Amino acid sequence: MASAPRRRGPLAFLRRTIAALAVLIVAAVALAWYLTLPSAPGAFYAHPLPADAAPGTLIAAEPYTTAVPENAEGWLILYATTRVGKPALASAVVLVPRAAASGPRPVVAWAHGTTGIAAPCAPSLFPKPFDNIPDIAALVNEGWAYVGTDYPGLGTSGGHTYFVGEDAAHAVLDSVRAARQLQQANLGDEVVVWGHSQGGGSALWTGTRAAEFAPELKVKGIAALAPASDLKGLVSSAQGNFFGKIVSAYIVASYASVYPDVKAEDYVHGFTRLLAADIAQRCVSGYKTLFAVAEAMLAPAAGIFAVDPTTGPLGAHLAENTPSTPFPIPLLIGQGEADDVVHPDLQRRYAAAMCAAGQQLDFRLYPGRDHISVVTADSPLAPDLIAWTRDRFANAAFTPNCPT
Repeated sequence: MASAPRRRGPLAFLRRTIAALAVLIVAAVALAWYLTLPSAPGAFYAHPLPADAAPGTLIAAEPYTTAVPENAEGWLILYATTRVGKPALASAVVLVPRAAASGPRPVVAWAHGTTGIAAPCAPSLFPKPFDNIPDIAALVNEGWAYVGTDYPGLGTSGGHTYFVGEDAAHAVLDSVRAARQLQQANLGDEVVVWGHSQGGGSALWTGTRAAEFAPELKVKGIAALAPASDLKGLVSSAQGNFFGKIVSAYIVASYASVYPDVKAEDYVHGFTRLLAADIAQRCVSGYKTLFAVAEAMLAPAAGIFAVDPTTGPLGAHLAENTPSTPFPIPLLIGQGEADDVVHPDLQRRYAAAMCAAGQQLDFRLYPGRDHISVVTADSPLAPDLIAWTRDRFANAAFTPNCPT
């Protein structure tokens, strides 16, 4: 006599359902991981660097149209610069007004904020390359030219030296030197440098190196907006928020690639190190940033570091990449009072120390503005920055405004 089939109980059904859901969740996460990886740069960025190209040499140029204002025309350029003291290739965007100029155009050199450290993270590759630039339309309307470096290793190969001040200064200055060789752009030698966040630190470094490295340029002013000025203070104060964790992942990956005495495993341990390594290959741009934010949420609440990052070799290199030397160029520091990435108190102390050391400095604090909203077109900083830049090009008297 055949036995009756055994009936499966509700517990077995629940187990099968949970197993199926687990498979679906893993598959969904894997798909999201893949779909949010940045796309590789195009062939233009892979142009070879001639062996005899001096820093500041224009290598190649092509028209650039992505989100360019209607009253402007643009080019994407490749130019020679340096990375850790060695020849490197970098890209930049050049914009000029379509209206004819009466003479060579004054230049606003833009140093962008954090976008990532992987090659696809160049702003020139983004669908909105001029985000976080205070009123690009007003800049063009003033008749000024815009030169925005991507920095070496963003767009181009070789790796981006994130928060390495010397490389950032060279990238900014060399981008202007190269853009001036673009005859149809008609750029002059007068320059004001703008920079935000990471780029604010780059702008400060540019001020310290301009006279020595590019004496043919007349750098009339440095505008550092929510700048990454005190790097040890920045890492300590911001590492617990989501963006701070992403920045920390970029720092440890970059410094480990640049400085032989910095070992990532000495500062980031276990599963968190795997998260940090994956974050380091992602960009801060659009919806794809959300995966890095999700990974940051999985990291410890206090941040990715198991060892104090302000100590040992990492701390020493953060200190040496903090721009602390005054320079003979007027400096504007614009800071949002609600900034939770670069804290206002840190910025105020930095500005006060620079003033005490003799820097010509105008420190402006913007109530209610955070790290990003301080540089949007509707921020009160935007018209202030345009007016301040206009004064620098006009050789107007500079009035110091040190923090109290």
